[in-house]
Amino acid sequence: MGYDFLWRRNKGDFMLDASVAVAVSAVNTSRQYSGSSVYSSHYAWRNGCTIRQTNGLSFAVSDAMGQKLMIRSPHAFATRSNRAAVPLKVVCIDYPRPELENTVNYLEAAYLSSSFRNSPRPNKPLEVVIAGAGLAGLSTAKYLADAGHKPILLEARDVLGGKVAAWKDEDGDWYETGLHIFFGAYPNLQNLFGELGINDRLQWKEHSMIFAMPSKPGEFSRFDFPEVLPAPLNGILAILKNNEMLTWPEKVKFAIGLLPAIIGGQSYVEAQDGITVKDWMKKQGVPERVTDEVFIAMSKALNFINPDELSMQCILIALNRFLQEKHGSKMAFLDGNPPERLCMPIVDHIQSRGGEVQLNSRIQKIDLNEDGTVKSFILNNGNVIKGDAYVFATPVDILKLLLPEDWKEMPYFKKLEKLVGVPEYYSPNQSMLELVFAPAEEWISRSNEEIIDATMKELAKLFPDEIAADQSKAKILKYHVVKTPRSVYKTVPGTEPCRPLQKSPIDGFYLAGDYTKQKYLASMEGAVLSGKLCAQAIVQDCESLAARGQRKLAEATIA
Repeated sequence: MGYDFLWRRNKGDFMLDASVAVAVSAVNTSRQYSGSSVYSSHYAWRNGCTIRQTNGLSFAVSDAMGQKLMIRSPHAFATRSNRAAVPLKVVCIDYPRPELENTVNYLEAAYLSSSFRNSPRPNKPLEVVIAGAGLAGLSTAKYLADAGHKPILLEARDVLGGKVAAWKDEDGDWYETGLHIFFGAYPNLQNLFGELGINDRLQWKEHSMIFAMPSKPGEFSRFDFPEVLPAPLNGILAILKNNEMLTWPEKVKFAIGLLPAIIGGQSYVEAQDGITVKDWMKKQGVPERVTDEVFIAMSKALNFINPDELSMQCILIALNRFLQEKHGSKMAFLDGNPPERLCMPIVDHIQSRGGEVQLNSRIQKIDLNEDGTVKSFILNNGNVIKGDAYVFATPVDILKLLLPEDWKEMPYFKKLEKLVGVPEYYSPNQSMLELVFAPAEEWISRSNEEIIDATMKELAKLFPDEIAADQSKAKILKYHVVKTPRSVYKTVPGTEPCRPLQKSPIDGFYLAGDYTKQKYLASMEGAVLSGKLCAQAIVQDCESLAARGQRKLAEATIA
């Protein structure tokens, strides 16, 4: 669930765009914005501003936002002490693209991409009908087109992107379904940007993670990753240098608690699917305060749920990527809305190779042949779409609603029952805040006014100098609420064995989506990788699918 609103303090205006799990981005309409990320136990927020000559980062009280920031040094915004404070203009800048191309994961992803371009050209391209134009569906279509086939991509709504969709309001401002962070540890997504020639659309930030501290309103704590050190030393030093969130005894206990994961490797990580983050921390003797200060925020950022629900496997996979890759946790933001700046280049690529993309094409029914295979997709408007193969690249909940009765008792599809989605410019004085409200299960049925009221109260706790719940400081000028009833699949203990492979037991029917089997779980990277794996399975089945199509044609001719 997301929402978006505009607010003003003194001479500064702010528009807030949020989703129910929280990211906040302040954006000026000149598109010259960048930002950093801040995490709290309730929200993650991104703040951006116009680029100035001064180096540093701008927060909601800087000159770029219509106020001055009083801090003692460039790194002193970790606290709000007024002692020895001096005025300092601080504005954000973009950092150079990190060197990702030589990492093992990037090279593996690049090799998989090249396998489609280098695959033998088919005598007759397969026509593959794909339901859902989110990142998984777009990725599937893109790589099938690269392999010489013809994807027919159907999107139910009038907007591309699925869970990264965005809409423009009557003032021309964009509001999104939440904050989308592009990590260095997303090798398939980073390859995709390069393949499309749009690397310059990613705005890279300082290699730091900044946490808001609910126990100390208005204070922030930094984890700074030094560029001169390789992984995992840069991450270890970032943790050791942070003294606001973790005491030395807590750091030692946390490190000891992580030893089994470090020693046991991937097999140990996979074995932790059956235990929650909270229970794992308790079992390893990690102090409860560490969970409260760090892992509530991390759990909500990863899956929009709390540590007492999230599978520890999810946290360990993220930590593994962040600690083993030097730039793994380095963040970038897209320089505009995802449908235009990311999805449209993929659509252009697909269409340039003979593929089709159709909006407003909602599937009403998966029609079957007598042998239980897919005969066609029937749309709400009555159109019948046929192909040589079929892909469902929608969220798992939509697939379950449309699953044919004849398939429901098959073990492959029956396991899906346990997978459930999570409920979810130019003006120097105007900015946008983008928020995600999580967990959203108890809030999705509430009114927009109740959601905004709760958000303002929470923001007032985190940023007391800038925001008051009664709007006596920052004032809301407008807002949008985007409710996503089912978002990414809920990564609770025991779900890993239920995640399906992309190739189904139904001949010619495939799945794509971050809930399918791939190593990046519920994320943009997971969605893109699932699409590549789905396309790979179809390309590998090309000959059998073509032969099946010829048999069907022959049978139809005889009949």
